[in-house]
Amino acid sequence: MCGIAGFVNDDPIDVKCPVIKRMTDIIAHRGPDSEGRYVDDHVALGHRRLSIIDLGGGQQPIYNEDGNLVITFNGEIYNYRPLRAQLIEAGHTFTTESDTEVLLHGYEEWGVDLLQRIRGMFTFVIWDKTKKELFGARDHFGIKPFYYAKMNGTFMYASEIKSLLQHPDFVKELNREALKPYMTFQYPPFAETFFKGVFKLPEGHYFTYRDGKMDIHRYYDERFRESDVTLDHLVDTIDDTVVGSVKAHQIADVEVGSFLSSGVDSSYVAAVARPQHTYSIGFGKGTYNESQQAGELAGILKLNNTAEALTDEEAFSAFPQIQWHLDEPDSNPSCVPLFFLSKLAAHDVKVVLSGEGADELFGGYIDYGVHTKSKAIKVVTRWLTHLPAGARHAIARWCKGKTFHGAWHLYANLAPAEESFIGQARVFEESESDRILKPAYRKAPSVQSIVDRTYARIEGKGLSELKKKQYLDMHQWMPGDILLKADKLTMAHSLELRVPLLDKVLMGVAEQVPTKWLINDENTKYAFRQAAGRHLPEEWKSREKLGFPVPIKKWLREEKYYKLVRSVFERDYVNEFFDQDAILKMLDDNYAGKTDDRRRIWTVYTFLTWYDVYFVHDGSKPDVLDLKD
Repeated sequence: MCGIAGFVNDDPIDVKCPVIKRMTDIIAHRGPDSEGRYVDDHVALGHRRLSIIDLGGGQQPIYNEDGNLVITFNGEIYNYRPLRAQLIEAGHTFTTESDTEVLLHGYEEWGVDLLQRIRGMFTFVIWDKTKKELFGARDHFGIKPFYYAKMNGTFMYASEIKSLLQHPDFVKELNREALKPYMTFQYPPFAETFFKGVFKLPEGHYFTYRDGKMDIHRYYDERFRESDVTLDHLVDTIDDTVVGSVKAHQIADVEVGSFLSSGVDSSYVAAVARPQHTYSIGFGKGTYNESQQAGELAGILKLNNTAEALTDEEAFSAFPQIQWHLDEPDSNPSCVPLFFLSKLAAHDVKVVLSGEGADELFGGYIDYGVHTKSKAIKVVTRWLTHLPAGARHAIARWCKGKTFHGAWHLYANLAPAEESFIGQARVFEESESDRILKPAYRKAPSVQSIVDRTYARIEGKGLSELKKKQYLDMHQWMPGDILLKADKLTMAHSLELRVPLLDKVLMGVAEQVPTKWLINDENTKYAFRQAAGRHLPEEWKSREKLGFPVPIKKWLREEKYYKLVRSVFERDYVNEFFDQDAILKMLDDNYAGKTDDRRRIWTVYTFLTWYDVYFVHDGSKPDVLDLKD
């Protein structure tokens, strides 16, 4: 696991060298073990290394046999050993034992087809000295981040946006169109970031940059479909593939630990992996501390689990630093415990496994259509899903806005996904955003136009409404929120996170799961849970998804933290974006118990904290706040 940064322009080498060093120094947390650079008249490639595979010999950049190709790489390739054997048989000469060199020779041998052969998480760039061409790619699901911009004649890229800010040709400007969609989604939901002119390379894409022109191409996409596989065979296949994926994801020359929560996903991974160390975290005692249940499972499985309870003061003190690491505002409350969980694990290990991906692959979210506990309503709804589309949609539209019990469950299951589902977060409705945003920030792509671009790719493919929702989440929620925070907040502590449940081989199984075995009257993620049950006690197999419980409601009704948030809402720059009186009233009414606007308040607070770090100040890493009484 590493960090990469670089740029293409014709500045002299002696000008390029200090710039590329600044760009990699700012992300030293991604790779504290070593650094490397390649600089010539046309390009500068920089690298920071966290040594995981071939500890002594994998320093980057790495060159091919004649020195014509140069690579820098961030990630892990889990099937690099068989690919290495194929490349040696084809006549390639290796100078290291690293997976990085497999990518380099693989590109030399197979070109773009390399991307169809590799299994892993990655972003990498290869400079071809002869063609004067830069080739780069991002992994199938967007596990690893890749940002790029073209400013003042320079093409620049990096694992984190803060690297780009170090380049003298970078122009820092807020993207005004990003704020309103963020208010709904809680994360930036499209390719252009909160920094105007800075873009994310989409998941499953590669690019070439030559003669000032960037060409981007898709090389991978999910193919959700139905099949007639039996439940027993499906469960066998899921379990065999999960076990194989976990084993592949444990390849390393250092110890690999695991995160462990009370939920089925990380528990399944830990139960299969049986690592030497697992890690759990929570707030205080009771509702907001999953580490207690995780500790019980660790006892049953005889795992060595390290748990820690966070204090409210720790959470607020580190919050500006968390937003600095994220590069863009993300108001997912789980960012806070994930930051501290990563810090805890990094005391012992360099690599951890985690459970991200199972909900999207196997139907784990209640927002996919589980809005009642009534068995009767579930049965009726399931029967109605077999009606012709016109009849289903008519019933759904009649239910929309009704208040009788089961109305929302009926609507969510019978309405077209394109009309009813925008992903796992919906904080502000657009009309609510308009009421508190200043006019200049109301002009932005609509929520519907954002999701429609993704839905359009699967139009006419005959997918169930549930599989459409999975596809949307795979291309918005997952790379925009889940994977981004997972990468940034683990790498903040020089910790590599691996996600064996988000694997292209397992995806090939998940694509074919019949809709009836994703969510049924019994539970979400039904087939997956049956597979997990082969390794876990019944209680853990069936447990409802909680996510990272975070006590925002309690915080915003405690005087100390209410005043802290209010002091941010009262700052002069806030009036640039928001009706300041309106958001202060929202905060005050929530504090008084008149309303429950915790998620809306937290979303505004997150943006303002991020803006303070990157625009009011100069984007330097903020200190931990001193909140002692």
